[in-house]
Amino acid sequence: MNNDDFKIQDIDPSLYNEDLAPLPPSKRTWGWFEIFNVWSNDIQSLFGYTLAATLFISYGLNGWAVLAGIVLAGFIVMGLVQLTGKPSVKYGIPFPVMARSSMGVRGANFPAMVRGIVAIFWYGVQTYFASTAVALLLNSVLETPADAATFMGITAIGWVSYCLVCVFQVLLFVRGMKWITKFLNWAGPLVYMVMIALMLIIWYQAGPTLLSELGSIFSGSGVYETGPVAAFFAVVGTMVAYFAAVVINYGDFARFVKSEKQMTTGNFLGLPVSLAIFSLIALVITAGTVVVFGETLTNPTDIVARVDNLTLTIIAALTFFAATVGINLVANFIPPAYDIANLAPAHISARTGGFITAAIAFFIGALWVAFISQVGIAAFVDTLGAILAPLYGIIVADYYLVRKQHLNLQDLFSAKATATYYFDGGWNRKAMISFAIASVFSVASVWVPAVSQLHGYAWLLGALLGAVLHYLLMRNAAALHASKTAASQG
Repeated sequence: MNNDDFKIQDIDPSLYNEDLAPLPPSKRTWGWFEIFNVWSNDIQSLFGYTLAATLFISYGLNGWAVLAGIVLAGFIVMGLVQLTGKPSVKYGIPFPVMARSSMGVRGANFPAMVRGIVAIFWYGVQTYFASTAVALLLNSVLETPADAATFMGITAIGWVSYCLVCVFQVLLFVRGMKWITKFLNWAGPLVYMVMIALMLIIWYQAGPTLLSELGSIFSGSGVYETGPVAAFFAVVGTMVAYFAAVVINYGDFARFVKSEKQMTTGNFLGLPVSLAIFSLIALVITAGTVVVFGETLTNPTDIVARVDNLTLTIIAALTFFAATVGINLVANFIPPAYDIANLAPAHISARTGGFITAAIAFFIGALWVAFISQVGIAAFVDTLGAILAPLYGIIVADYYLVRKQHLNLQDLFSAKATATYYFDGGWNRKAMISFAIASVFSVASVWVPAVSQLHGYAWLLGALLGAVLHYLLMRNAAALHASKTAASQG
């Protein structure tokens, strides 16, 4: 396809603006390093570290089994994003436009909004986590008392830090994708350097006792709520669910990649490889906190705060803040900005969508400490993943099984009744039925006791069920689409 193929000939204002338009190859600037840094920043975010450290001590498994589960999840996520990224690399379209082929040009607003709501939720939570790094920096420099008064579980310094992060993220978003890309490219490698330095300091302070503590973690407690096999797959499922919000809308930034080969290389280095290295570092540091501080600490800011080294504290606070903000913008700010713009492209730009996202997320992040975090990190991650899973299955099954990897780019922006993706008034009701059935099952597997033993598989089962139901309901449409495609090509 050349640049002219990406131009929409008959534009419907209710479906098109410059932010949603197909991106031609000449305007794509990302290579494997940018994709690698997307994943590295996601993994290295404060929430990502906390989740990895928690998995090592939560299921009773030995450390090698947990590490294997995390790496396996990395390969699974890599395979999943290859599927959602490929069409966006080919056609240069973001997730809300891609969803039109399966859900209808109007019905695509539904998955876009579901994804947008989840992303806004994540955005608020990650903003809070980023603010803890800023609070660590301010507390260290100002030497504030440890027993300072709190409001909703957050100190005055915490509230100042939270507001500063909120404003900073909006300003960076306004500067555009080039600034965000530069931000990611230096933040990712720098966080690795700080984590390695922190690991060496903790190891030095712990001394030989660290090896025995690591041995204890690697041997595991042997206490499994549902058995070792189920515990292993629960680790895998929770890690996959952690990436679920990025997996479904991966096309929002895969469209910036120059080629599919560059995307694949970045995915491999950024997912299974980076996950393995970072998880090992997290394991050593977590074990060291038990020896050095007498308790298990899973939040890096808490660990750095205990290490009596002002220079390390300042550097670590800045880099953890940068990593968390970087992935927050790419994974949780830009997607809902596109999703909200997709509701009314003629009236709402991606920038306006970003302002709406920031306003809503401010209250979500503020409520994290006092209310949301009480449900537990694993349950929180699994629930959000379970909601998104069927949408992923539907979109992937539609592109690969129903459309046979061929889309009519012009019809993705057409609201004519004769257009390929108009369906019934712009809605594909069969896809909606598939989502309704599959999502009830996947969410129930997290919260309903009768099927709670499946909670670790909630995302994978929800995605599979959504894909199967959609394909079964759309088989006749697949044959019809194939005949129309053949006719148009002839």
